[in-house]
Amino acid sequence: MGRYFKQIAKSVRSNGSASSGSEENADDFLGCINVPLNECPIVGYDTWFKLEPRSSTSKVQGECHLILKLFTNQRDTASSKTDSNVSIHKKLLSQIVEYEHAHVKREPYNWNGQVCPAACTVLTHHAVQTDLSPLQQAVIRWQCYSSHHRTQRLCYSLLLRLLRTIDAEWDPSAVRGELERQLSDSFRLYTEHCLCLMKNMRQVFPCSSAAAIARYELMLRGVGYMQNMPAFQTVCPLRHDLHLDITTAVKKGTAEWYESLIAQFKPEDGTLEEQLKKLVQVVDAVCADVQRAQNVYNKLFYSTVKEDFFSISYRQLEKQVADDVNVAMERVCGTLEQESSRLTQAMGETIFELFMSLKILNGFREFLPLKDAKMLALTGSHNWFKSSIHRWLEIVHERSCDRIRNAVETDKLERAQQAKHSSSAVEVVTCLSQVREMWLQLAWPDSAGAFIFVTRLTDNFCSEAVCYSEMITRKIERNQLGQDHKSFTVQLCVGLNNTEHARVFLGHLPRDLDWQGVERAMEESCGAEGKEQVYKALNGQLVNMDLDLQREATRLITLLTDKMQPELRRYIQHISLSPDSINNDDAVSPLMKYLQDTMAILTENLVKENLTRVLQSLWELLLRMILDAIAENAGVQVEFYNRFQYTVETLLQFLHVKGEGLSLEDMKSGDYKVLDEELRMNKCSSFELIEQYYLEKISHQKTLKHTRYGRISLKCYYEAPEQRLTVEILHAADIIALDANGLSDPFVIVELCPHHLFPAAKSQRTQVKLKTLHPVFDELFHFHVSPEQYRHRYACLTFTVMDYDWLSTNDFAGEAVAPLSDFCWPGRPSASAAGKSVQPVILHLSRSKPSEKPIMRMLGRPRRRQGRLRSLSRRLKEIEKSMEEE
Repeated sequence: MGRYFKQIAKSVRSNGSASSGSEENADDFLGCINVPLNECPIVGYDTWFKLEPRSSTSKVQGECHLILKLFTNQRDTASSKTDSNVSIHKKLLSQIVEYEHAHVKREPYNWNGQVCPAACTVLTHHAVQTDLSPLQQAVIRWQCYSSHHRTQRLCYSLLLRLLRTIDAEWDPSAVRGELERQLSDSFRLYTEHCLCLMKNMRQVFPCSSAAAIARYELMLRGVGYMQNMPAFQTVCPLRHDLHLDITTAVKKGTAEWYESLIAQFKPEDGTLEEQLKKLVQVVDAVCADVQRAQNVYNKLFYSTVKEDFFSISYRQLEKQVADDVNVAMERVCGTLEQESSRLTQAMGETIFELFMSLKILNGFREFLPLKDAKMLALTGSHNWFKSSIHRWLEIVHERSCDRIRNAVETDKLERAQQAKHSSSAVEVVTCLSQVREMWLQLAWPDSAGAFIFVTRLTDNFCSEAVCYSEMITRKIERNQLGQDHKSFTVQLCVGLNNTEHARVFLGHLPRDLDWQGVERAMEESCGAEGKEQVYKALNGQLVNMDLDLQREATRLITLLTDKMQPELRRYIQHISLSPDSINNDDAVSPLMKYLQDTMAILTENLVKENLTRVLQSLWELLLRMILDAIAENAGVQVEFYNRFQYTVETLLQFLHVKGEGLSLEDMKSGDYKVLDEELRMNKCSSFELIEQYYLEKISHQKTLKHTRYGRISLKCYYEAPEQRLTVEILHAADIIALDANGLSDPFVIVELCPHHLFPAAKSQRTQVKLKTLHPVFDELFHFHVSPEQYRHRYACLTFTVMDYDWLSTNDFAGEAVAPLSDFCWPGRPSASAAGKSVQPVILHLSRSKPSEKPIMRMLGRPRRRQGRLRSLSRRLKEIEKSMEEE
């Protein structure tokens, strides 16, 4: 045997593999053999068997002696037991692999199967000597290394290359009998071992190690490659469906991993709250595992063995988690249904965390195929938390109220940094925002089912905001005593801004809580009635809240205006009592100086919305005060009213602030109209008031269409040469019954008005028509009217329908008025043709109390009771008395 190896050494040396040496030192030289790569019979393994020169002579000698001993032992064993050449070569290679791997100094799992030059030479010459084919050598190498892999870690690229070598050399006719059986066993054992590794992949190939993931990918590639090899399909005909084995391994490994997780956290131990906390940890760990499955493992499986690892793993974990959480939440619901039970804050927070963890886990279903995502165990899992969410909302509301109360108590009503509200407003909005964010995080999946929660949340938000506003108002009311005007005004401004800050936040609730989504869901579920129910419930709460906040804002503004009233009244009185010798600017100046100082404080400390409210309230207060001052000084000289007219115009421009303050349109309404009319009429003469009175009657007559007081039909025509106006009263219809018999005795009084314009004109009347509501008169009346008279807009004819009563005064049945401009102008038909060409005019009757007219109240004042005014006032009073006696 020694001579045999020396011959091998010489033959290799003669081929140029070594440059020196003698027969005596052949053992030393053997360790330095470098087999040419092109002569290496191990096809495709250039890099695997790339050998490097040894530097230690003693080490080389040791390796050679070991190889010679192994070879000698194998030949002796083969001679005694008549083993086949394949078996001898396999055993020889197995012992070399074990020895070489055991002496690898770097990481064992990175060993690529490299053996020393001596071993390579022995294996090569033994294969040549025994006439082993390349396919047989490839099969033997696969058997040895795959068998070695079951006990030691190898580089999976080595095993993959061995499989590719078999595939490249494969010849079904060359593998028969024992070799075929051994190859089948090696495929089976390797597959079983890899499936076992897949089952325990979370421990064997953790995601935290990039090197482990790289090895796992190579292993999966090897498995995927092997199941598609003709050799595998030939020797393992019953194991074609490897996909089912992989799915089973993944499922079993996932289930075992979850059980180990349960054993680690033990969620069945401790109090109910402790159990839920542990369950949260379990679900979080599952979510992390699912995330790794999606990001790492699934890509490996799909690219190598075409398996959807994520779907397999997720469905398994999702079901197990659903079972455990469902049982736990049933215990929670059973506990909460007990009357003495109350959900603690800690328990509520834990349930919220569990819901959120489940939501995260449930969210991974979007990565599943559509068919797999429809029916999952966690579908509808939010319903397990309904009763808990109700209790959670109660706790949140109580906690929010406590935070609001503490915020108000510690608030000094000072502006917070650059804002115009104080610290309590910041705390309140922060508190409400946190609750809103928690609800948004819940993202209740059933929009229709969320209606009850959104309604509850909205109600909580609104009641908390109103409660906060009331507490701020009470605090300011308590603080007003002993404070100077400026300090109190600043605090009141801050309080108003606090309320507005909360109101603005709540104004975003329809968007933040997705009211439209709830409306759509309820409409789909319950039709239009469902949508209407949502609208009424939610918007009703918001409207009521807004009214309550406006009420509190009004209370604060009233506090401010009440504080200002004494000063304002004093300045208004100063204007009222100022003599005519003082000009208007000097009279109004003290009031304007006070308002300017107040405006500076308000503008600096109020937000725009509140500034508008305060200015509007101040404007209304000033108008009322001026109206009171005018009422207290009725009948004074015109200069008095001119001064207040100037005051009102000055205030109007001051509060308008060139478009930055109140709008002129809003200011010129309500009491302003009353005051403006009062000032205007007080500046008019008595005759001007009478003229205005008839202008208003003419204007009112044009608006009448149909009244319940009946109508009168007449003709009017003017003869210009004679300056004569002819009035023909035709008939009346549907006049009101003023007698006990249900009828009337009507007649009509015709007059030219106003009397001061027609001093010579006498009133005329028709005959009385007894017991009728539809009298026919057909009577003519003539009046002298000059062009100078009928050109006035207020010149008119009045028709007063009276009910004759011979025992008492006549009763007023109605009146109508027609301007002379409708009948008198050049070109109108003459009297001779009147009956033929003039069309009748129908006037609707009206009845109104003269005292209701502001002008008549003016005419009744002492300084106006003179001349014809007395007769007009007397006649109108008689009419009003008649109406009151009916």
